[in-house]
Amino acid sequence: MVRYAWGLFALLLGVQVAWSQPEVPIEQWQGKTILLIEAHPDDDSYAHGTLARLAAQDNKVYVLLLTMGNVGTKDTTLSRTQLARIRKQEEINALAALGIPADHYINLGYDDGRLEYYATNHREELVRRIVYYIRKLKPDVLFAFDPGKGEQRWHKSDHRAASLLAVDAARAAEWPLLFESHLIYDGLEAHWIQEYLFFDNEPEDQNVCVDITDYVEKKVQAGTQYISQFSSAWYKYTETLSPEAFQEMEQRIRQRIRYQDGRAVECFRYYRGIPDGVGR
Repeated sequence: MVRYAWGLFALLLGVQVAWSQPEVPIEQWQGKTILLIEAHPDDDSYAHGTLARLAAQDNKVYVLLLTMGNVGTKDTTLSRTQLARIRKQEEINALAALGIPADHYINLGYDDGRLEYYATNHREELVRRIVYYIRKLKPDVLFAFDPGKGEQRWHKSDHRAASLLAVDAARAAEWPLLFESHLIYDGLEAHWIQEYLFFDNEPEDQNVCVDITDYVEKKVQAGTQYISQFSSAWYKYTETLSPEAFQEMEQRIRQRIRYQDGRAVECFRYYRGIPDGVGR
């Protein structure tokens, strides 16, 4: 009987893993709740066109940042507090350009560059905090860094931690006896996220591309909000850029846009099923 149960589980898992395309094309998604979990302000630039499209199609889009982005500069005259405030405003401005309201921005407030250390020494608390928002927002779809298929994918430190924390939290959120204080004291419920879109992966792992042709300008507009990251202000921060410096930043953003058959696209690894099968 036990052997039969395990066999049935493996069969069901195989069915879930094999489902590598959305039932409804992403370009037609409506009425979904989307949660993107990222390490830093600007990580969502991997999906700006897709997020703009989803927001325009009456989906609710939330962005959960794990760090304040308070280290990512070469300008040593800035303090971490100053940079955190700059990066927060840049992120809110970028989301506004995509049609995502400021109250859909969440930041857990960890230090940039140290997320993996927190994840090593305080992993339970980090996962608990992410699970809280999963249960509160009840997302239908999770966007996250790709943790890897088959074997763990290498990412730089904060991205690596964010990729694994996102999936670990998605798994924990569905079990009512894990972090049950959310249910008892916060009035939340266990929640199972069934669809995932993973970014920052190898082309051979991408199985779905989203047409963002009509949202290219929103993607560019959002990208140009990250002055402290994507421009010469990386070395010496200035709140505004010269017309020449702004044009150069805008051009770099446009050059990174991917095209297929004349259409602008953003590509992801789509997965549907239980979180346990994400890496298969």
